[in-house]
Order: sequence, then C-alpha cells, then structure tokens
Amino acid sequence: MKVPRHVAIILDGNGRWAKAKGMPRNYGHVQGAKTVETICEEAYRMGIQYLTVYAFSTENWNRPQDEVDALMKLLRNYMKTCLKTAEKNRMCVRVLGEKSRLDEDIRSRIEELEEATKNNDGLHFQIAINYGGRDEILRAVKKAVQKVKDGGLSETGISEEVFAGFLDTAGIPDPDLLIRTCNEQRISNFLLWQLAYTEFYFTPVAWPDFSKEELVKAVEAYNHRDRRYGGLKEE
Repeated sequence: MKVPRHVAIILDGNGRWAKAKGMPRNYGHVQGAKTVETICEEAYRMGIQYLTVYAFSTENWNRPQDEVDALMKLLRNYMKTCLKTAEKNRMCVRVLGEKSRLDEDIRSRIEELEEATKNNDGLHFQIAINYGGRDEILRAVKKAVQKVKDGGLSETGISEEVFAGFLDTAGIPDPDLLIRTCNEQRISNFLLWQLAYTEFYFTPVAWPDFSKEELVKAVEAYNHRDRRYGGLKEE
C-alpha cells in the first residue's frame, strides 16, 4: 500500500458527537483534541510525512461566544500538550492562518512551539488556526504586490511556484489526500489553492471516533483511486 506523502483533515463532528451522547459541545472538542494526538502518532508510524488539520476557521468566530471562549482555552492547553508530544516524537509543528486576531498569550505559545520544533525531523504537523483559504490567498496577493512595489519582484516573474511561496504553506507539498469526517462533503474554505489536485475522502465517522483503523481505510481508498487512474506521480 502506497502511503500519501501529505494528508489534510477537516475535523468535523465534535459538537454533534457530544450532543448524541447528551454532553455539551465543548466535551466533543476536548475529545477531538485527544484524537488529534492519536492520529499524529499513527500517521507518522504509517509513513505519512505531512499532516495538516483544520482546527479553527475564520468563520468559527461567529459561533456562540461561550463556545469560542472554550475553544480558545482548549487551544491554550493544547499548545502545551503539543510541545511535549513534539519533543517526544521529534514532530515539527507549524501554525497556518492569520495569527493577529488571536490573544497575545496564544501567539506567544505558537511562536514558542514553532521555534522549539523547527529542526525536528519527524512528522511535519500543520495546524490551521483562524484560517480561511480565501483570506490566505488575499494575504498572499498583498505580499506579492508589496514585493513588486519594493522592486524585489517583477509582475512577469509571478508564476504559480512563486505565488505559492507567499502562502502560509510555503515550502510544504500540496496534500495528496483530504479527509473530512462526519459525512459533510464540502471543503469549507480550507486550502483552496493547495487542494487543486487532491483526492477527497469523506467518512460518516465523527472526528472524536476517528481511529487508526479509519485512517487506514482512507489510505486504502486513496490507493484504490491510484490504481484506477494509473499510478501515483513519482517524487
């Protein structure tokens, strides 16, 4: 079985999973965070080199304030946990998205996490926080325009490869496989540029119940499509 180099996941269904169990939505988010840790370890054992998860979108600010506050608290705690996990597993962590709207202490923890893990040679783990695909592209356009104004780039020199260097994912290969849980079949403003040639896999399993076995199913489906289309592109 060929393993995709880069897997992206939209973590969906935390709230619905909790509601089905008669628990508050925040309980689902806590369990979902634990699932992230498990899948990071399993993905690396399988040979996946890059894993990107959609943790908090630019649209998530529109959720009820108590839920947003709980998610931010969970994020603060997760930054600490992730640092310990990264040290243990040699994981290189990078946060995608517009960080300026996040509280200063969260930004500081993100900076600390990225700095402490930047030279690790294990799984490359990207967390999308306050991320939106359209927002990312707009920010990239502004960076490119500014560089042209500064004289560091000509308009004719802007190719796809050059433009990709202005994105949050600069230096990261595009995803080979996108997984979305809880049976939703849309990309919800996630990695709009990067998913141009990505295989999609949708599962009815809610994110807190997503396991190693479910990850294997997704990779097997990816392999089936690979055979149908005539093989993976060799690196």
